[in-house]
Amino acid sequence: MYSEEVLQRLQGEAQQILDRYPKGHERSALLPLLHLVQSVDGYVSANGIAFCADVVGLTRPEVSAVATFYTQYKRHPNGEYNVGVCTNALCAVMGGDQIWEALEGHLGLGHDETSEDGKITLERLECNAACDYAPVVMVNWEFFDNQTPESALALVDDLIAGRDVKPTRGPDKLRTFKEISHLLAGFEDGHANEGPSAGEPSLRGLKIAKEKGWMSPSSISGAEGQPQQEVGGLYSSAERPAVTEEDKEGDE
Repeated sequence: MYSEEVLQRLQGEAQQILDRYPKGHERSALLPLLHLVQSVDGYVSANGIAFCADVVGLTRPEVSAVATFYTQYKRHPNGEYNVGVCTNALCAVMGGDQIWEALEGHLGLGHDETSEDGKITLERLECNAACDYAPVVMVNWEFFDNQTPESALALVDDLIAGRDVKPTRGPDKLRTFKEISHLLAGFEDGHANEGPSAGEPSLRGLKIAKEKGWMSPSSISGAEGQPQQEVGGLYSSAERPAVTEEDKEGDE
């Protein structure tokens, strides 16, 4: 069971989460509540399951079913830093498999295993939606782009040694697993505006589209009376290319 002090904190923050949702829809708050209890225990514990079930009026098996569906919720103690290596498609061919093998051998850990000191949990991830920066490693869901086996090894060594680490795109300092879980529960940490936004590789396609005057199909053949959408809002109504009869026939 939670101590009285921890329970009071959980109840107070849980109420803040519930207040974001309409009355009668408490179960809609379950996902952030699971992050909340994970921020206390470092994983979704049996106590956390019971707490969430009581707050939203669900059974414990129903809450467990949700907690086991999403991979961001851990059902056993997780490390202070969750190191995820993408080995899907593009990351794999760009070196993700080599990064995984290097970390696996260096740490002596397999997938979803945690070091004895509790510092590192190693995870083999599917796509991180950052293919333009492949190969990618994510630590507590912050990006470390364009990695190599050598840079990934240096990264985990810094984490183990307790040295500050800065993500490629994100806050000025990497936060712990519990701190990030609290953030994912919906509680701002004051670091939202640190680091770069979209990088040059992510914006390259948009830049090329603007240079070549490319538009999305819906912007050319939108339904009558509906506002037409341009690629990334590239065109004003005055400079939008004219739609020809040939364009219309092609759409048909």
